[in-house]
Amino acid sequence: MIVEDSLVVRRLLAHIVSRDPRLTLVAAVASAEEALQELPRIRPDVISMDIRLPGIDGLEATRRIMAEQPTPIVVIADSVEDSLRISMNALRAGALSVVEKPVGMATGGHERIAETICTQLYIMSQVPVIRRRGAFLDGPLALRTAPPRADQPPQRPGLIAIAASTGGPPALAQVLGALPADFPLPVLVVQHMGGSFMEGFSQWLDGLVAPPVAIAQEGEVPLPGRVYVAPGDRHLMVTAQGRLRVSAERPIGSQRPAATLLFRSLAEHCAPQSIGVLLTGMGEDGALGLAELRQAGGYAITEHESTAVVYGMPAAAVRLGGSSLALPLPMIGPRLLQLAGVAPLGVSPP
Repeated sequence: MIVEDSLVVRRLLAHIVSRDPRLTLVAAVASAEEALQELPRIRPDVISMDIRLPGIDGLEATRRIMAEQPTPIVVIADSVEDSLRISMNALRAGALSVVEKPVGMATGGHERIAETICTQLYIMSQVPVIRRRGAFLDGPLALRTAPPRADQPPQRPGLIAIAASTGGPPALAQVLGALPADFPLPVLVVQHMGGSFMEGFSQWLDGLVAPPVAIAQEGEVPLPGRVYVAPGDRHLMVTAQGRLRVSAERPIGSQRPAATLLFRSLAEHCAPQSIGVLLTGMGEDGALGLAELRQAGGYAITEHESTAVVYGMPAAAVRLGGSSLALPLPMIGPRLLQLAGVAPLGVSPP
């Protein structure tokens, strides 16, 4: 189902979807009110959601859908600041991904954007979603105790790297939200998202968590208590001199930024002092790099299946032996506090 108030864009989206053999268009409506009315009857497998709608906006529509009839939602948005803010909050409310609005068929880049939209709709249609009420999930409780640790944590950690894909923005907000402004380690972040959204994503995250968040810059020295996000369509790595490297080299596994390259750079240059964290995401990016980091002496945390929106990337890391410890999402932030020496290691995370 397409939800889009602009007749021109709605027809363009309908054309894009209808020509893709993987997809069948069941409805195209102009408002969230229509979408909510039609949803119980049509029961679509996935929804393309405009974020700036008259009346009920896309954020509130996402909240209601995820509370009443959970359905995979792909947000279609432009990169205007207000749209980005609403889009990021829609991801926090349960939408699975955000992609660029399509441009006219005669415009350069149309085919690329159209292919991205259709692929995202197809992939997300297969993601099982659960009911959300407010900020809480209905479903089985997360594990109350951590599994036995296979590795000894680093005695003097110096750096944390976190990677995520589908379901990542709210997961990152929860993990980073547990850290204080004076957290003693720098944190590097790879989040799979369209390049045009990364600046807005980092600003949104900066407004939610205590540590300052910004896009990583080439040659920077990562400082304690700061979060560095990989730029749009650029890899993020660490050099032998401890500086940040931003690279436009080829995608790895169709991903740029690629989590595997970030983790691999830590394995090469600073493994014994490094902590790698792999959160929810589709595919296998990051799994090989996290396994290499652990093999080189780093500490590797994967999100447990019980809380991952998509248990793809963490599962691949576990299969490759790239997990020192698997934790439900609410326990990862407190565990990082322990590893950084902010909380005593002998106390189990709440």
